[in-house]
Amino acid sequence: MNTTTSSGPALIDVHDMVVVHRAFRREFRILAELLRAVPAGDLARAAVVAEHARLALAGLSLHHGSEDDLLWPLLLERAAPSAELIGRMEAQHGEAESLITRIEPALARWEAEARPAAGEEVAVLMGELATTLLAHLDEEERSVLPLAARCLTQEEWASIGQAGVAKMTKAELPIMFGMVMEDATPEERRALLGGLPLPVRLLLRTWGARAYRRYVSRVRDGR
Repeated sequence: MNTTTSSGPALIDVHDMVVVHRAFRREFRILAELLRAVPAGDLARAAVVAEHARLALAGLSLHHGSEDDLLWPLLLERAAPSAELIGRMEAQHGEAESLITRIEPALARWEAEARPAAGEEVAVLMGELATTLLAHLDEEERSVLPLAARCLTQEEWASIGQAGVAKMTKAELPIMFGMVMEDATPEERRALLGGLPLPVRLLLRTWGARAYRRYVSRVRDGR
C-alpha cells in the first residue's frame, strides 16, 4: 500500500520484495540440511534434492539479474547519494554468483554418485552462499527498499518482478510462486496474486497450489 509523508510524495509499495526474500532465506537454510540427509548411494533421492537446489539457484540468479538490469540503474539515476550502496549491492551479487559457479559442478558430481563427502562439499558451499545471501538481503531491505519506495513508480517496481517471471518456464512458475507464497500472510498472498492476470491467478490458486504441495512434499519428506 502507498503511504504519504508530510514532507514528500506517496511512497510506493515494495513489500513484495520482503516476501520473496523470506522464501530465499528459508530455502537456502533448508538446502544444506537436505544435502546432508541423503543416504550414501541413494541416487534417486540425490536427483530430487539436486533438482530443487538448481531451481533455487536459478530463482536467485533471476532475482539478482532483474535488480542488476532494472533496479540499480534507476536508483543510480535518481538517488545519487546511493552510488556507494549500489556498488556494494552489485559486489554482493557478484560474490553470490561466484559461489553458484562453484556449486554447480560440485552438485553434478554429488548427484552422479551420492557420496557423503561430495554432498558435504556442496552443503558447505551452500552454507557459504546462505551466509553471503542473508547479509545481502538484510542490507537490501534496510537500505535499498526505502530508496526504491521513494524514487520509483509502482509501474517501474512491478516491471522488475515481471522481468524475472517472464524468464521462468511454465513448469517453474507454479513452483517458484509456491515457494514465495508458502510463508506469506493472507494479506501478502492477496497482494501478490492481485498483480497477476486473472487466468494466471486462477491457475496458481488451483492447479499451481496442488503442484507445489506435491513438489514440496517430495523434496522435504521424500514422498
